[in-house]
Amino acid sequence: MNSARREFEKFPAKVQTEGLAALTVAAEGSKTDNAKPLHGLGSGVFEIVLHDRAGTFRVVYAVQLGDDLWVVHAFQKKSKKGKKTPQPEIDLIRERLKRLKEILR
Repeated sequence: MNSARREFEKFPAKVQTEGLAALTVAAEGSKTDNAKPLHGLGSGVFEIVLHDRAGTFRVVYAVQLGDDLWVVHAFQKKSKKGKKTPQPEIDLIRERLKRLKEILR
């Protein structure tokens, strides 16, 4: 999705490189150690957690929509309250997944 790509391109170069490597592994049918299922959004939705001196960054992708891997959201986690993905980010991911499923029908 274009909006996710634009956000991803704002990440530091090192984070982008690590994120692209993890997405490549996912596209090949596997997953890296920094990718985990994002519960509550259906099966096949994963979140890659990337750490840098600039902060923590996340890339959310879906693998069970059509034949492709879809990156639906990329963001910097700014909340200091634990590891949980903030609710506004979850809501945005849910909306983007819904739109993507409608487009792919």
